[in-house]
Amino acid sequence: MKLKISCVQMDIVFGDPNKNYQSAERLIEKAFTGKPDIIVLPELWTTGYDLTRLNEIADLKAVKTIEFLQHAANKYQVHFVGGSVANQQENGVKNTLLIINKEGKLVHQYSKLHLFKLMDEHVYLEAGSEKGLFQLENYLFAGAICYDIRFPEWIRAHASEGAEALFVVAEWPASRLSHWRALLIARAIENQCYVIACNRSGYDPNNQFAGHSLIIDPWGEVIAEAGESEEILSAEIEMDLVKEVRRQIPIFTDRKPEFYK
Repeated sequence: MKLKISCVQMDIVFGDPNKNYQSAERLIEKAFTGKPDIIVLPELWTTGYDLTRLNEIADLKAVKTIEFLQHAANKYQVHFVGGSVANQQENGVKNTLLIINKEGKLVHQYSKLHLFKLMDEHVYLEAGSEKGLFQLENYLFAGAICYDIRFPEWIRAHASEGAEALFVVAEWPASRLSHWRALLIARAIENQCYVIACNRSGYDPNNQFAGHSLIIDPWGEVIAEAGESEEILSAEIEMDLVKEVRRQIPIFTDRKPEFYK
């Protein structure tokens, strides 16, 4: 089965959710002209990294963002890997990835497990604890958020349970673009899965972001790559290829996890 994926590589207005909802609405409409099956948004797309003001601008229990994505899913009949949102909970703010299917149902929420201390995430955010596994179109997928890709054991935990594609949402900086590409390609090769990575573009007061959203096949071949600016990156993925690659090089049956502790 083929699935068409569109990544919305958007610039994000620092600390202004209203403007970002408007921008996302415009870009989602643009993405849908290509008739994708799944639309992907980047990390913290409603607020950017305005961490010091999260208590003012975070979305209470992600309700507004969920409703925004549900409306778009119903309107366009498309699945959303809806990026992540600053999600205000009773015990603090989490960085939460939202999965909405084309019927407008909230399929899964995954809150970022690995907080990035270089950007003070550990000061302003609470880490999640659940896995990122979810189902769309009868396939098992996994979600990860930015810094998570530096932890191959976390990604492998999902692939070993059968995830056939990894969706990564990010605000990855331009200064470490080479790491972004190398890590994502490695995660695809070692887990024999598709990697669909949606990064943001543009600037905030402290950072320039890399863009370069990527769609990578289970051999580690880059199918599509964006530039630095705001754009829609689209490609088709052939899900049968995952099983074929895993059959040819059976790493999951050849693993010896009893020796890895």
